[in-house]
Amino acid sequence: MNKCIGCGANLQNEFKDKVGYTRNLDSKYCERCFRIKNYNDYKLVDKTNEDYIPILENISKTDSLVVLVVDLFNISKDLELISKYLNNKVLLVLTKRDILPLSVYDKNINEYFNNYKLNVIDKVIISSKNNYNFDLLYSKIKKYKTDNVYVIGFTNAGKSSMINKLIYNYSNKESNITTSFLPSTTLNTIEIELDDFKLIDTPGLLDEGNIIDYVEVNRLKKIIPSNEIKPKTYQIKTKQSIIIEDLLRVDVEEKNSLTFYVSNNLEFLRIYKESDKLTNLKKHIIDVEDDNDIVINGLGFIKVVKKTQIIIYTLDNVDVYTRKSLI
Repeated sequence: MNKCIGCGANLQNEFKDKVGYTRNLDSKYCERCFRIKNYNDYKLVDKTNEDYIPILENISKTDSLVVLVVDLFNISKDLELISKYLNNKVLLVLTKRDILPLSVYDKNINEYFNNYKLNVIDKVIISSKNNYNFDLLYSKIKKYKTDNVYVIGFTNAGKSSMINKLIYNYSNKESNITTSFLPSTTLNTIEIELDDFKLIDTPGLLDEGNIIDYVEVNRLKKIIPSNEIKPKTYQIKTKQSIIIEDLLRVDVEEKNSLTFYVSNNLEFLRIYKESDKLTNLKKHIIDVEDDNDIVINGLGFIKVVKKTQIIIYTLDNVDVYTRKSLI
């Protein structure tokens, strides 16, 4: 049975509402991938992590190298859970370097990930958009590979963009994996032959609690950053609220410094007087330590300088949590 080269689904022409549907079984792409690639017309696929865990467990039965792809802008709070299902050696690839400010040193980013309990043998920071560090990435994969090389990561981490850049740089093949800023684009494993090794792409683990699952599709291009973030810093001296469109409200009462790392396309509003704006959203009372980030999953993060308590209002089901400051 032929597979779609875009998402890995088995091609079929009987059930239009099922994955892998195509009118022509000789096609390279299923209809869903064709419409994503040519019309940016995304069709949601109902998947859960229960569908993907068996894939990780099968990988763990091999001694293959695992390339773990992590989005620097949106580091999943469940990142360490991957080690629960994998015993393999891991090459950690940190993507979307072009999104974080250039003032942040790669050395400091690499050191930050030493805090995670993963079986990492090496790390490399890349940008698929800018073709940054791909020769280094390719050499590291060649150095550590055994037989196959599996690519894993959470949805929207940049796996497919990375693989397409590897195909372009190091192969004569013309095929491309389907890319999208929406979840569950890759639906099954996809084998990619490069000049020196074979990659096996896997479906992205769902990053549950991500805001991209709870906003309209036409707003995602505004929410998901596509260029280097220009941080917004607020020196807090009196009680006030900072509001980002209809997505987030941040209430601060004590003197502090807050720096927001979100898409440059989002609009901010600063309010000093009493207001009930966005208080209908879900309320989170967050105790923050010195030099911690408050992460609003999928929207971005806020660096907080001093220990304090902050009230956050955001959309239902969106995860809000703290971590050691990335920057």
